[in-house]
Amino acid sequence: MNKILQILLPLLFCATIASAAKIKGHVYDKQSGEALVGATVVLEKTGKATSTGLDGSFEIKDVPAGAATIRITYITYKTVVKEILILEKDNPHIKIYMETAGKDLNEVVIRATASGSNDRDARRIEQNATQVMNIVSGKAIEVSPDLTVANVMQRVSGVSIERNSNGDGQYAILRGMDKRYNYTLVNGVKIPSPDNKYRYVPLDLFPSDLLDRLEVYKTLTPNLEGDAIGGAVNMVMKNAPDHFQVNANIATGYSQLFFDRKFTSFDASGINHKSPYEINGRTYSATQADFSKGVLDYTTKRPAPNMLGSLSIGQRFLDSKLGLILAGSYQNTYRGSNSTLYNASINGTDEYSVITSKSYREFSEQQKRLGLHGKLDYVFNNNNKISLYNVYVNLKNQQVRDAVTTNYNGVYNPDAGNAELTYNTRSRLTEQQIYNSTLHGDHKFFNEKFKVQWSAVYSSAKNDVPQNTNIELNGLRQNFQEKRTSLVNTSPVESRWERNTDDDKAGYLDLTYSLKTGENKLDLMAGGLYRDKQRSSFYNNYTLAPSAANAGLQYGVDFQNYTDLALVVSNPTGGVANSLTYDASEKTTAGYGMFKYTGKSLELVGGARVEHTDQGYRMLFAQGESRPTGNQIYTDVLPSLTAKYHLSDKAQLHASYYKAINRPGFYELVPGGTINEDYNEAGNPDLKRAKADNYDLRYELFPGASEQLLVGAFYKRIKDPIEFTFQANGTRPQDTYYTPGNFGTANNFGAEVDYIKFFNKIGIKANYTYTHSRITTTKNKRQINSTTGNIETITVDQTRPLYGQSEHIGNISLLYKDTKKGWDLQIAGAYTGSRINTVSQFVNNDLWQTGFVQMDASAEKRFKGGISVFAKANNILNTPTKLFIKGTNPENDKLKENLSTNGGTLIRNDLYGQTYLLGLRYKFN
Repeated sequence: MNKILQILLPLLFCATIASAAKIKGHVYDKQSGEALVGATVVLEKTGKATSTGLDGSFEIKDVPAGAATIRITYITYKTVVKEILILEKDNPHIKIYMETAGKDLNEVVIRATASGSNDRDARRIEQNATQVMNIVSGKAIEVSPDLTVANVMQRVSGVSIERNSNGDGQYAILRGMDKRYNYTLVNGVKIPSPDNKYRYVPLDLFPSDLLDRLEVYKTLTPNLEGDAIGGAVNMVMKNAPDHFQVNANIATGYSQLFFDRKFTSFDASGINHKSPYEINGRTYSATQADFSKGVLDYTTKRPAPNMLGSLSIGQRFLDSKLGLILAGSYQNTYRGSNSTLYNASINGTDEYSVITSKSYREFSEQQKRLGLHGKLDYVFNNNNKISLYNVYVNLKNQQVRDAVTTNYNGVYNPDAGNAELTYNTRSRLTEQQIYNSTLHGDHKFFNEKFKVQWSAVYSSAKNDVPQNTNIELNGLRQNFQEKRTSLVNTSPVESRWERNTDDDKAGYLDLTYSLKTGENKLDLMAGGLYRDKQRSSFYNNYTLAPSAANAGLQYGVDFQNYTDLALVVSNPTGGVANSLTYDASEKTTAGYGMFKYTGKSLELVGGARVEHTDQGYRMLFAQGESRPTGNQIYTDVLPSLTAKYHLSDKAQLHASYYKAINRPGFYELVPGGTINEDYNEAGNPDLKRAKADNYDLRYELFPGASEQLLVGAFYKRIKDPIEFTFQANGTRPQDTYYTPGNFGTANNFGAEVDYIKFFNKIGIKANYTYTHSRITTTKNKRQINSTTGNIETITVDQTRPLYGQSEHIGNISLLYKDTKKGWDLQIAGAYTGSRINTVSQFVNNDLWQTGFVQMDASAEKRFKGGISVFAKANNILNTPTKLFIKGTNPENDKLKENLSTNGGTLIRNDLYGQTYLLGLRYKFN
């Protein structure tokens, strides 16, 4: 009996396997041919069901052979019921084409397609766009590990990120062109910058959950402003949905850094946002009572958990004529970094720098980020609609930088544990905000042949840093024990007020007249803008020190806490004395003419833009400066031509040429020196705008709904590029200033590959960019004069890459999506190759940032009722930021710090730690 069973059971098992079959297929949109992601596929009377994957595919296993009925359902689409015959093996591939459910729902689909809020729609916008561009959809942003727009930017091909002191992304570098060569838009309107010196916008101001999509323009057409040699970033905010919709989330988390050390903060509640000079007038002599002691009242403890939340509510009313959306985001996070900085200088005729001291710094930052967005639109009829949108972002950063500097002088003895120390603690409260309000209209006349678009815009950007305070003490390390001793001899405490405001008033007008003959269409376009930008900048600095009778106060003896100090204020001459106190203006008038030809296989867009710029400054406290006022007036003609040739419905060639400029920032033109903590800066009133010719060619393939292959090349020739270098002062050659200048002609070229592919539930997003640039600038070099035998400084030319440009940039993201079980998983890696961080005045001594990999991850699980749980982890590898000089000096080996590796000298090493976030999301549709 047992032998019979041993024979029959395998036969029965084989029979079961033989009778079981599987069916595979794809589900598509009938009109567009695009794959539908998340459609439900049910094999009736079997209890078996699945959902389509990221490529629209489905598979049902272990189904009985014979006649069967398959049912496919998808929101806003008509249900498909199909009779099929299931074979025991080799079943044919099933293709299902679904139609939209009706006229009203079809309009919903069309509007959704225009929004770019999901990957499928984003790919269609890229495919149809006139510009060479890349888009990150709102859905991709939602499930990514990124919380700010700056961090989202690092996922885009050809983009690298410049990070702030806590490791978060802050500025975008597009195609190797420094942040100065890009501009930022909100819903297509340029916004001003709150930066106290430059015109580029810090992208970490913007919470990513306010966006419908993020667009990166890599080429320009005449209807776009012409000051973007690198490209432009357009943040498209959320739009009113067609039905009542709520989207909310709340999350909490922690930084690994503060598991390992404590967080230092100060009392900012008593800070006065106006300096004593502003409150009491120029002749007033400030006393210690005018300064809040809270900035010197430090506490060290474990920080509270990070808290983040966002909410958006929207709907259309009055038969979809009136649309309203309100969205807000708030983030309260505790971040920081541990940094080791080696200060270096050129010694005599040495080729490479000698390390003179080491500074260990601990940064502790509390960031409160608020974003608000509201949009109201009204559709009068098919030919007339109007909208009003407002956006406000605010970032408060309360930072403590606590530093201990080891001086490498005669006292330094690492074997005995002896050294002279300097303790420096900085308290800084920074508030940056941007507000934009835009009234926009769209009108059509003469059977939609003539279109008029207009916008009236008011924007404001503010930056406020009140009572930024430094305190310095001497210290000693003896037998490896460290202690504070006394206040430094001169000016141990410094407090300064910095503030600037940009106000922009602008008007835009765009006119289009359309002609159509058969399959050919010609659009003739003209328009322009006028913008009046007014900037005010204020700086006030005070130093505080003990009186002569109290000089040499000892820490721990004469005072136990910094708040116990009795100090005397040194008032600045005239109340205010700094080149950062000025008024400036910039009036821009632009007009363009443009045509767009659309044929069966060819699209051509060309024309020219004319921009007239009137830019000037007025120093309010010139202090004998020979050029206290300045003005630059110039006009630029900026032609462009874009061609797109359709090889098929899914493949095309995209070519572009455009001319662009880069204007100097206001501060870059203002002369006079500004004394900073690490180096001195000065403006250059003779600084000219940079001009560039830009060429692009890209092959674009969109094989599936959310898939793409983009292969492109670009070339930029930049005349008078603006670079910062250390230069000797004209009147005081012994002083050097970090100052901007124009440096001949630079060349920048490269290639990009962008690939997105999905395999049912698995997806891959990858891109790689190679960039090569060259610029030649003058550098200093010291040598022995053969006649006198003295050391002399000569100038030599050195060719190098552009500042901030990485030769290699790459991204790869692996995604898993199971729509049936509600899972979204992602792990994302970004590689940024080595690049110049700071340009030295001496040949071969530029500071380079080491190439690095940053790894992030996210996961989300959706449940019934619109509830989901998500988690995000950033900087999983705890990747440091390292700066180095490409060369070594044997003198540095005496320090026993292991600074020389791979032929370079380490100058800075920053560690940020990992951050973790766990949250809850609710969606009501």
